[in-house]
Amino acid sequence: MSRKPELKGRAARLARLFPAGPRQAARTPFVLLVVLLLGGGLIGLLVLNSALSEGSFRMDDLHRDTKGLTDEEQALQRDIDSYSAPDALQRRARELGMVPGGDPAFLNPDGTVKGVPTPAARQAAQEGPAVRPPEALMFSQTIGSPPSPSPARSDTPLGSPAHSAAPDPTATTPETPGR
Repeated sequence: MSRKPELKGRAARLARLFPAGPRQAARTPFVLLVVLLLGGGLIGLLVLNSALSEGSFRMDDLHRDTKGLTDEEQALQRDIDSYSAPDALQRRARELGMVPGGDPAFLNPDGTVKGVPTPAARQAAQEGPAVRPPEALMFSQTIGSPPSPSPARSDTPLGSPAHSAAPDPTATTPETPGR
C-alpha cells in the first residue's frame, strides 16, 4: 500500500482547500442530462425533417402550377400569332368590308406632295356581309337618339389649296371604306 507523502508549507495550505476523501459524482443527473440532449436532438431533427418535406411538397405544387401557367401562356401566344398572321388579318378585314388601299401620296417636310394618291378599288364580288357603320351601332345601343352625321372626308392632299377651302356640298367624293 502506498501512502501519500505529507505536504509541507505552501502545498499543504493548497491541499486543505480541496476535500480530502475520494468523491464520486452523482450519476443520475448526468445520465438525465444526456438523455434530455439526445431526445431534444431527435425531436429537433423530426421537426426539421417535417418542415423540409412540407416545403418540398409546396415546391412541387408550385412547379406544377408554373408548368400549367406556362402551357396556358404558350397557347394564348399561339392564338395571338394566328390572329395577327397576315392572311388572318386580310380575311377579317374583308369580313368587315375593308378593301386594299390605293397608291398613297406622301407629304414632304417642306409641304410638297410626293406621289399621286389613287382611291381604293371597290370589290363588289368579294364583299362579305354588310357591315353597319359605327354610328348605326351607337344608335342601336342608345335608343331614341339618332346617329350624328360624320364629317365628310376630304381626299385632297393636305398641301393643296382646296384642302383649306370649305367643302363643296354638291361635289361627290369616292368612298373608301376601311381607310
